[in-house]
Amino acid sequence: MNQIFFFYMHDGMSFLDLGLSPEVLKAIDDAGYVEPTPIQKEAIPYVLMTRDVLGCAQTGTGKTASFTLPMIDILSSGRAKARMPRSLILTPTRELATQIAENFQIYGKFNKLTMALLIGGVSMDEQTKKLDRGVDVLIATPGRLLDHFERGRILLNDIKILVIDEADRMLDMGFIPDVEKIVSLLPKIRQTLFFSATMPPEIRRLSDAFLMNPKEITVAPLSRPAAETVTQRLSIIDQREKREALRRIIRSENIETAIIFCNRKRDVDILNKSLCKHDFNAAALHGDMDQASRLETLEKFKDGSINFLVASDVAARGLDIEDLPVVFNFDVPMHSEDYIHRIGRTGRAGREGHAYTLASPPDGTLVESIEKLLGNEIPRMEIEGLGSENLDSSDDRRGRSRRGGGRGRSEKSKGPKRARSDDQPPTEKKADPKKGRARSEKRRNSDDKNDKSREDKNVVGLGDHVPAFLQKPARASR
Repeated sequence: MNQIFFFYMHDGMSFLDLGLSPEVLKAIDDAGYVEPTPIQKEAIPYVLMTRDVLGCAQTGTGKTASFTLPMIDILSSGRAKARMPRSLILTPTRELATQIAENFQIYGKFNKLTMALLIGGVSMDEQTKKLDRGVDVLIATPGRLLDHFERGRILLNDIKILVIDEADRMLDMGFIPDVEKIVSLLPKIRQTLFFSATMPPEIRRLSDAFLMNPKEITVAPLSRPAAETVTQRLSIIDQREKREALRRIIRSENIETAIIFCNRKRDVDILNKSLCKHDFNAAALHGDMDQASRLETLEKFKDGSINFLVASDVAARGLDIEDLPVVFNFDVPMHSEDYIHRIGRTGRAGREGHAYTLASPPDGTLVESIEKLLGNEIPRMEIEGLGSENLDSSDDRRGRSRRGGGRGRSEKSKGPKRARSDDQPPTEKKADPKKGRARSEKRRNSDDKNDKSREDKNVVGLGDHVPAFLQKPARASR
């Protein structure tokens, strides 16, 4: 009867109805949560039944608690052995791993479960000490976990529960080979919980390989994965006016705090310096920072010591900033799914949020891809005092982009300043001086002898220098 109750009672369901233990329920109550989110209502009963689960839910829907809460109850009986963790949670980033660890600390405070966090930027010796004492819950990024395994510091043959979180992000970041290797080291008989914000074909095939007769749970329509509580706006302006546009939006909308996303780490630093120069209280966050600096910056942003956090996509997932009002896409993300995860930092837990994207004309195809994923056009927004541009998504521009040369570069290369003699290779300036002089002299002698036969200097496939014997006229066949 209890199972039927789980399956059919949805409206007005509380955590009391999900079959969780009194200890976990007390921790939930202390945290101030009353009603579970849709993914929690659907997933928790099946996880408690030790079923494999395939969950597809947008970021910010509470799916972390959908597996941490039942895992605490499942693992409450039993004891971990040295270097043999009882459960494993794989995440793509340090930030997400840290957030999951915080969830276990909040919800498991009335249980005596041990936990270890294996992430980069932290001393491996300290992590090894925790593993030696035995851990019930192991939260790890793939690379650091394999580092420990290859050094013989951990055994994975006692894993009872495997969680793969943000699987689509794992795919984007190139971690899938590491994940496959780790899964091959685990016991065949285990419970596997597989979560992803999107479900492209590659992730579907991966889930089929890892899961056994899973319960599939989808709580967000795939055609409209963005949170409905986020108001989105898109401004199309000249690339050179982006910084000014960002400052004008912040001032005109009276924005006091926001995360500002850039595509590259270098641009994060440049934009951060620009904001600080204009008296904005800003700080940078990207993957080249050590873990201690990243954590310190995040804490300052959370407590309000920093108002604007300029970040790369390392912060697009796994950050749980309470009541973050605004997100900026200073750069249009290269992957449409990243747009969903970026703007998912705001509008969480039913709150209202705002997302502003600054695009320039060459970003047309990227914007088209995002709007196709959303299922609707992002409303346009003009910025007072700045000219409005049109997106260029023509096939001609896409072709030039794939070839690696834009229109501006092509035009410049035709001018006299960029002209280059065919007998001067582009790397000659960096070559060894003695070898360079010898090669130049040899080429001059060769060119003097064969200059009359070289009407077409650009020979495809042979570079800038063509061997002399290939330039001689071919003999007529008899």
